[in-house]
Amino acid sequence: MAETTKEMPKSSLWGEVEVEVDIKAPAAKFYHVYAGRPDHVAKATSSKVQACDLLEGEWGIVGSIVNWNYVYAGKAKVAKERIEIVEPEKKLIKFRVIEGDVLAVYKSFLITIRVTPKEGEVGSVVKWHLEYEKNDENVPHPYNFLPFLAEMTKEIDEHLLSEE
Repeated sequence: MAETTKEMPKSSLWGEVEVEVDIKAPAAKFYHVYAGRPDHVAKATSSKVQACDLLEGEWGIVGSIVNWNYVYAGKAKVAKERIEIVEPEKKLIKFRVIEGDVLAVYKSFLITIRVTPKEGEVGSVVKWHLEYEKNDENVPHPYNFLPFLAEMTKEIDEHLLSEE
């Protein structure tokens, strides 16, 4: 499975990083995990995500609030996110972190997931795009999140393939 990472710095406090991960599952199936049933992420990646709960609204609907309990770098973390954009035809969904551990060091944090079918072959490419504003110059860019997201993507892919 190929993985690519690139950065797109805007200023010293604003930035963007992304990682692309090749998967074997169809794009629609992977997209549906985040747009329609993110609670299944915990089943597929139990070592990373312990729970995903819908606090307000409906799965995959703009404005809905989702709470994630996850383990990152060996520590229990939490993130409350609002779904900002849902574009089923592009297999794209955006989550804005509105509460949680990430906001202790970042003023804003926007996560975009886009899944694209591979042309002429089986599988898809999952792109995780992170846009953020750091609280100050001493806060690192979130490169360390990218391997975590890539591993999680691969675990979800394996889970989806095992369901077939």
